[in-house]
Amino acid sequence: MAKMSVTSADVARLARVSQSAVSRTFSPGGSVSPKTRERVLAAAHELGYRPNAIARAMISGRSRLVALLVAYLDNHFYPLVLELLARELQERGYQVLLFMTGPGDQDTVVQAMLQFQVEGIIMASATLSSSLASECVNTGTPVVLLNRYVPSSPASSVVCDNIEGGRQLAHFLADGGHRKIAFIAGQEDSSTSRDREAGFYKGLAERGQTLYRRAIGGYTFEGAAEAARRLFKGKDRPDAVFVANDHMAFAVMDVLRGELKLRVPEDVSVVGYDDVPEAGWGAYALTTIAQSATDMVRAAVDILMEQIAQQEVQRRSTILPARLVVRGSARVPKAWAATPGAER
Repeated sequence: MAKMSVTSADVARLARVSQSAVSRTFSPGGSVSPKTRERVLAAAHELGYRPNAIARAMISGRSRLVALLVAYLDNHFYPLVLELLARELQERGYQVLLFMTGPGDQDTVVQAMLQFQVEGIIMASATLSSSLASECVNTGTPVVLLNRYVPSSPASSVVCDNIEGGRQLAHFLADGGHRKIAFIAGQEDSSTSRDREAGFYKGLAERGQTLYRRAIGGYTFEGAAEAARRLFKGKDRPDAVFVANDHMAFAVMDVLRGELKLRVPEDVSVVGYDDVPEAGWGAYALTTIAQSATDMVRAAVDILMEQIAQQEVQRRSTILPARLVVRGSARVPKAWAATPGAER
């Protein structure tokens, strides 16, 4: 049975190596010969030794911890992002601390994060005030906002080209012959929703159209369902709707079909944004804009690792391309000669 008080010095004596060799063996990227590593691991196994990451962090001054902050996980895009972030960071020798936050308390949660001596922060579906972002910069803690940005903040950001994505969807719906096109927004203070809407207006204007109706879904399933009921109440209803993300689009389609007995896309076309895995399911077959979670995660971690290594925090903004994925939830323009599953 292993002793509770086994230390690296015990391992070093049994393996007949220095204590620093034991430390390097258990440190990510540590330099040690294969023979020495084998002896140290064998001795550690015999003694039941496990390195103390907390103690090592106190000695080295590096926690190798990255904090992830999310405001909600209802949108299926974010559970996927969290899994990819955890795997990517672990592959680079870092561990993840996950923090959840509610409306208005992001700054309080970030203050708690900093008490864990995290080396960096990635925020998905959440933002922080410019003053606290500046405090993080002053303490040398890089912050990366994922899937949103704050123009006045010194935090770095990684986003999809939401303006171009909205523009592409406007062209798709207008070219499909729709003339009463509606939009269901996410949260009014969200940069993603604002940019998608701005791009949508731009694309409609390029086709000589204006928005027919608008409602707010608040990025929630229930909010989107209620927005659909309001927009499609009465006979003079929209013939197409762009919903600011896929999570809300699923709710809209459920209301249109289940409650209002409308056919999608024969009576009304529905398009979304994100291309979460469920968008490809046969029940929805949602035409949407794909933003690569893999590419976004890699870009965010690259920024974080570069700034941790350089010990210098600088604002960086990365914008990744938007790609239209055509499925069966919206009328396909004849001129596009597209088929379900086609990508543009």
